[in-house]
Amino acid sequence: MSDAQSGHEKTLTGLLPALAGANLIYGLGMLEMGVTFSYGQLVMDCDFARMIKFVVNGILVNDETLAVDVIKEVGPFKDFLAHPMTFKFMRSQSQPQLIDRSRRDRWTAAGAKDLYTRANEKAIHILENHQPDPLPESTLKEIRAIVDETEADMGISRK
Repeated sequence: MSDAQSGHEKTLTGLLPALAGANLIYGLGMLEMGVTFSYGQLVMDCDFARMIKFVVNGILVNDETLAVDVIKEVGPFKDFLAHPMTFKFMRSQSQPQLIDRSRRDRWTAAGAKDLYTRANEKAIHILENHQPDPLPESTLKEIRAIVDETEADMGISRK
């Protein structure tokens, strides 16, 4: 199975346990029962995990989000898409970073890249450009103390 084929299967296998109450998603970036690791798959899985988290957090349902007053105001067979209330809530929906929801002509004009290709490109970009924030000095001292203590316990001397 290629990385691209294993995409949303991982969403489903992560979503069902999450809905049942599990709070850990295992195997991000892993393929072939964990024998293979793929940075592109890791980036896709990150997107899938965000979508799972969105679903598990629930969707606010009330008169405003159901747009009960807007439905009465606009009426049947009229334009709800241009209504300000639609714009207000459209960004509260799940916003995956990699899934391309463009029309086919726009997708083709943009290079017709599949999900895995976009994920690999993003992984490469992260690996080449990410600059992690430095750890605070207090954290570095604590880590050094743990290492020194462990080395002393094991009789290992630092050079």
